[in-house]
Amino acid sequence: MTKVAFHADTEIAEDNLIIAIIASRYDGKWVFCKHRKRGTFEMPAGRREPNESIEHTARRELYEETGAIEFDLYQVSVYSVTENSQTNYGKLFFADIKVLKKIPEDSEMEYVILADSLPDKLTYEYIQTILFEKAMEYALSNSFISS
Repeated sequence: MTKVAFHADTEIAEDNLIIAIIASRYDGKWVFCKHRKRGTFEMPAGRREPNESIEHTARRELYEETGAIEFDLYQVSVYSVTENSQTNYGKLFFADIKVLKKIPEDSEMEYVILADSLPDKLTYEYIQTILFEKAMEYALSNSFISS
């Protein structure tokens, strides 16, 4: 069974955060990526590289997977995913994208879509649904979207 939990920023050391996921909006729509090797959609995300801050990971992955070159980035929450008795930690971000260009040629993503809500075919459906709901709460409470 998979379990997703949210944590206070001070509860988990940054060194333990291995994944950044970025719920993103552009032109009043949510941004999702279609992976080249999968027939599913996902929020931009990726693993932290050695000696990289988790915020830098988020900024790098957002560009690499969407082509976003100008955006405001906000920290939403530290989260954990526990599967098969193993727990991994990450940080959920929200990005308000101002300028979206073409995805870099070497990206693992094929294209992006702009949507009003979660697409039907998600790569990690359970996990991304929970993280998306948390990001949507953040966006609503900070007036990035209206109810």
